[in-house]
Amino acid sequence: MTTALDTYLSFDGDCEAAFKFYATTLRGEIVAMLRYADAPPEVRGAPETANRIMHARLNLGGHSLMGGDAPPQYFSKPQGFCVSFGVADPAEADRVFAALAEGGKVDMPISETFWARRFGMCIDRFGIPWMVNCPKPGA
Repeated sequence: MTTALDTYLSFDGDCEAAFKFYATTLRGEIVAMLRYADAPPEVRGAPETANRIMHARLNLGGHSLMGGDAPPQYFSKPQGFCVSFGVADPAEADRVFAALAEGGKVDMPISETFWARRFGMCIDRFGIPWMVNCPKPGA
C-alpha cells in the first residue's frame, strides 16, 4: 500500500493564478488544473463557478502541492499552518522567499538562524503562509 501526505490549499477564486505563480517560483510542473465546468453535470455547481478551479496539482521534485477554489460556503481564510519549502542553496532560498513575500506580508525576514543558513516566514499575496528553510549542514 502506498501512503502519501500532501498539502491541499483552499482558495477563494485565485487558485489558477496562485498555482501558475507557484509553478514559476518553485520551479515545479502543473500536472492538473481541472475547472468546475469539467466536472459531470451533477457536481458542477452554480454557473458562476464554472471557471473556478476544482482541483490543481503541482509536482515539485517528487512532492505534490494541491489545491482548489473552495465553494464559497466552505472557504475560510488559511490559518494555523505554514507550507514549508526546503532548499539546499542559500541564494535559492533568498530568491524563493523574495518572490513569495512580494505583495504579501513578511512575518520573519529571511536570515541566518542557529539551525539554518537561511530561514524566513511570510504570507504570500494569495493569503497562504510559508516557511522557507535552508538548513545548515548536519542540522
